[in-house]
Amino acid sequence: MTSSASRQRVVVEADGGARGNPGPAGYGAVVRDAGTGELLAERSAALGTTTNNVAEYSGLIAGLEAAAALGAREVDVRMDSKLVVEQMSGRWQIKHPGLRPLAAQAAALVRRFDTVRFEWIPRERNKAADALANKAMDAAGSKAADPKGEPRPAGAWEPPAGVPTRMFLVRHGETELTASRRYSGRGDVPLSDRGTAQARAVALRLSGTDVAGIVTSPLSRCTRTADVIAQAVREPPVLVDDDLVECDFGEWEGLTFAEVRAKWPEQLDRWLADPDQAPPGGESFRAVDARVRTAVGRIRDTHPEGVVVVVSHVSPIKLILRDALAAGTAFLHRMHLDPAGLSTVDYWPDGGVSVRSVNETAHLTT
Repeated sequence: MTSSASRQRVVVEADGGARGNPGPAGYGAVVRDAGTGELLAERSAALGTTTNNVAEYSGLIAGLEAAAALGAREVDVRMDSKLVVEQMSGRWQIKHPGLRPLAAQAAALVRRFDTVRFEWIPRERNKAADALANKAMDAAGSKAADPKGEPRPAGAWEPPAGVPTRMFLVRHGETELTASRRYSGRGDVPLSDRGTAQARAVALRLSGTDVAGIVTSPLSRCTRTADVIAQAVREPPVLVDDDLVECDFGEWEGLTFAEVRAKWPEQLDRWLADPDQAPPGGESFRAVDARVRTAVGRIRDTHPEGVVVVVSHVSPIKLILRDALAAGTAFLHRMHLDPAGLSTVDYWPDGGVSVRSVNETAHLTT
């Protein structure tokens, strides 16, 4: 055990999440001695149905409360939520009204310490808090089910309230790898001529829409698609969000499904069955899901109402749709998204989510 004096400075690691965003949610937080790394406290709880960002702020609050109970004077907060870290550091505005009371509660706790430093860390370095949050989400999911195990459709027939954030989810246009049905992840493959024509077609489909902003993956096949759309909708701001990048397929990059099956049959089966499995040298769907949920929360916070065009890739868009539909893992392998296909999701201020369309392609047939 460490002495009470050595505990004057602690590290708080916090996390939170929602399966559905909004969906069954929970948070986790751990407090460690800053000098020795000794675990001093753990906190976790299910939150019922709410959003990813609410869960992340709840984890922060729980961690700060635990640190205060230990008598800490200096706190290093480490989270993999860039939104919470940037907002609590004062670099980003808190535009979403649902987060302001939580941020105020966290700020009041911060004032109880001599020093609080906020640091963003990758999810791999936040495993303890992440594990607690996932257990809490499991508990929240169990509470949301009836005795037969079927989800309760709470509020499903009630009309939504307020003005939604409407996200037009656009897959980038075709590339050479897309046309040959090869794994195309982090490689920066440009649009083909056909892909550029598809980008123009989806831009025409959206022309006349009052678009508040466009958010895109950093890869050129997406930024080019986004730029074409921007020209058709009165050139709103185009922002690049690294969390919208495609899954890293590691050693499978550029290969066909058959080529992967021939060389990595067992790994492929595990990857198809388990979102925690990653291609050799690549990224798991669980990791992609974590950063995509963060991106969606950031977009909703920046645009609490109005229309936003999100230009991304197959995996991120499928994960957004899966969460919006409260679907299972099998959805990721059964859902097909065409190049320049368009899907639409409304996120309502009262927590409701409405999927209005999936993979529209009529604009590509003209």
